Amino acid sequence: MIIDILTLFPEMFTGIIESSIIKRAKENGFVSINIHDFRQYSNKPNKRVDDYSYGGGAGMIISVQPIVDCLKQIPNYNKAKKILTTPSGIKYDQNKAFELAKEEHIIIICGHYEGIDDRITHYIDEEISIGDYILTGGEIAALAIFDSITRLIPGVLGNEESTEVESFDEGLLEYPQYTRPQVYDNYKVPDVLISGHHENIRNFRHRMSLKKTYEKRKDLLDKLLLSKEDLEYIESLKQKKDLDEYEN
Repeated sequence: MIIDILTLFPEMFTGIIESSIIKRAKENGFVSINIHDFRQYSNKPNKRVDDYSYGGGAGMIISVQPIVDCLKQIPNYNKAKKILTTPSGIKYDQNKAFELAKEEHIIIICGHYEGIDDRITHYIDEEISIGDYILTGGEIAALAIFDSITRLIPGVLGNEESTEVESFDEGLLEYPQYTRPQVYDNYKVPDVLISGHHENIRNFRHRMSLKKTYEKRKDLLDKLLLSKEDLEYIESLKQKKDLDEYEN
């Protein structure tokens, strides 16, 4: 996969793309990541990229010209999936990550200030938001997107099972996990996990995923088609919670 990122602050990406899994993915040829400073394509004095908004208003707007000129110098840019990170985009989730991981070439454009001249929408395929909050710029959003995509590329993690059971893959948060020592500061690893009974372990982990999701992200449960057993377990959690609140 090829990932091109258009930004005003290329230095923000150096530490991430030269570390850990992403660095290994690059070195092993699974992904090619190219960072482009679109300020260098400005045709204004001093390479300025922003200007006042037509119609007035606070803040500066990024001009479309330097972005488009930068975009057009990327080989085969017209065939790539072109994304703009913006609060008005569709909300990013794991399903979108899986979808984008199937692309051969992705281009991500990072915005700043009060936004980008809206004519940029004629040159992109999709707008994406990573959440309902305002960031200083689109770089953090771009990092989140290409990190989540890269780890889904076959071979990147080495062990394909690593991506099979993770938070959100089944719509649930991932179950709690433990490692040695078996007892630490009087806190024990659940007995079922050292029982060697794989079916019991699978059932336990599934219920723990349900419990964790119920406690931390109830909104996710509303999107799932749950089994009768799952619904009964969640109801038992609700009853226990009601009882605890009553006793307190």
